[in-house]
Amino acid sequence: MFPKYDVIVVGAGHSGCEAAVAAANLGSKVLLATMNMNTIAQMSCNPAMGGVAKGQIVREIDALGGYSGIVTDHTMVQFRMLNLSKGPAMWSPRAQSDRMLFAAKWREMLEAHPNIDFWQEMITGIVVKDGRVRGIHTGMGLEIESEAVILTNGTFLNGVIHIGEKQFGGGRAGERAAKGLTEQLVELGFESGRMKTGTPPRVDGRTLDWDKMETQPGDENPSRFSYTDTPLPEKQLPCHIAYTSKAVHETLKTGFNRSPMFNGRIQGIGPRYCPSIEDKINRFSGRDRHQLFVEPEGWNTCEIYVNGFSSSLPEDVQYNALRQVVGFENMKMFRPGYAIEYDFFQPTQLRPNLETRLVKNLFFAGQINGTTGYEEAASQGLMAGINAHLAIQEEEPLILKRSEAYIGVLIDDLVNKGTKEPYRMFTSRAEYRILLRQDNADLRLTPIAHQLGMRGSEARLERVRAKEEAMKKIEKYFRNTSVTPDAMNGYLTQHQSAPLKQKVKMVSVLSRPHIKIEGMRAVLPELDHFLATFDPESVTLAEIGMKYEGYIKKEQELVEKMNRLETVRLQESFDYQSISSLSAEAREKLTQLKPRTIGQASRISGVSPSDISVLLVHVGR
Repeated sequence: MFPKYDVIVVGAGHSGCEAAVAAANLGSKVLLATMNMNTIAQMSCNPAMGGVAKGQIVREIDALGGYSGIVTDHTMVQFRMLNLSKGPAMWSPRAQSDRMLFAAKWREMLEAHPNIDFWQEMITGIVVKDGRVRGIHTGMGLEIESEAVILTNGTFLNGVIHIGEKQFGGGRAGERAAKGLTEQLVELGFESGRMKTGTPPRVDGRTLDWDKMETQPGDENPSRFSYTDTPLPEKQLPCHIAYTSKAVHETLKTGFNRSPMFNGRIQGIGPRYCPSIEDKINRFSGRDRHQLFVEPEGWNTCEIYVNGFSSSLPEDVQYNALRQVVGFENMKMFRPGYAIEYDFFQPTQLRPNLETRLVKNLFFAGQINGTTGYEEAASQGLMAGINAHLAIQEEEPLILKRSEAYIGVLIDDLVNKGTKEPYRMFTSRAEYRILLRQDNADLRLTPIAHQLGMRGSEARLERVRAKEEAMKKIEKYFRNTSVTPDAMNGYLTQHQSAPLKQKVKMVSVLSRPHIKIEGMRAVLPELDHFLATFDPESVTLAEIGMKYEGYIKKEQELVEKMNRLETVRLQESFDYQSISSLSAEAREKLTQLKPRTIGQASRISGVSPSDISVLLVHVGR
């Protein structure tokens, strides 16, 4: 009935979709298995992509040939570039999406791919022979063969939904939990645990008083996520901001005795940086109010997502508390918020290519690895899809360095340190933030995609080369062209910058604080005429390169220093237990995780700098 597939992807959320596309775009024949074809790429929580550090990840996915950025651009209802008041390392794109259009666009692109087939059914197990995965078992008793399997089960593994004192099995509202896989993986020797996440109520926008809330419009000149020619939004929907109050908090507290969080029914650990509303008022009892972001679900629906009001309190408590929020006095609720517990597997059981250590060619990606967020899941799916294809071809895996991508930071953190709570990406997790900006992801990663042979990467690489050439020309112009005091001093004085006393090169003026190319163009017609021949992205990249040249060079020097440790290989068979001068914890962790390089060993929790020095001696360095 079934052909033998190169790669089978189990689960069609953000991680599964990117995994299927990545393997298929490299030439693998892929089967995407899901319990429900109607919920492919569903945005289970907030209808948005990107944000601080997450926006950088979406751009990296796009630069490597993934589809998340393209889908977002086609379905966004609002775009905002966050943190523009800070340095460029912090600039982060974020877009509100039309929830229904987002899923529909993903399905359209997947179904258009000649290398992707689909199967709708619960997957209850994997086929393992001689320590290698050989396919999957379905709920109807079918066995489908493959060379590799990627598990992207999200919150479905033995999922349990909590609303007040009620609890019932489910992987998402209205959908059943997945049974069987966890039990088999534990029998194979994998360590599992429980985590928790939650979602807020959805309400009827027709019943809200928008005039009582703060309006949050999109950017005047919205950008895009993808480096391809995706459409720019011609119109945007506003979001709004509301606030809780003491009265709201007191109403919520009346349900604490029925809260599954506080009475012990929820055992899983929730996301630290996205707490429920009851957790917020419990942990931050001194605060009189908390911000709520009131976000539209799409162009053609009145459904509203109340971001910041995630809750597992009884539905009557949620309803009564929300109605006390200013602007929500006549609110009608579509459905209450809920918490969900689900199984995950400690990611320290994975190799850096996301392949499991226990079963060859079996890969884990997404929330099964203890992460939270669409973007984190999608990036893992992309890397698992690439590496599953490479494993089948018996080629070297693609392992991105921490200095190459936020995706590299994410996976390196997971496999070396594991996680005790849902892992979320922040800019603070990356040591090389000025190198890993959202604007240069294509320069960093598109050459890698092209080298892999990713479908469509030829045209993308040509764009990158053209952009690099444009940057060089702009930088050359600024370094070789002088400006006079008469031309610049009015602009400099206006921005509290010392006036010029003689002619200087343009680059020295641009390097000053608060001075921007845009302002210089306004007072230098010849500069404006020169730059008009270049695309805005190249101009921005050149400006950042010149303005932050010293910082960039400093980080590059740190990268080169660390890369020297990355070149010192460690054999998987290395006997750490025989080295008595290593600490006991280091011997235990190194034996368990089997790092590939000294650099990777240095990032394992419990391995100290003195342990690294001992290892360097033992490998002849």
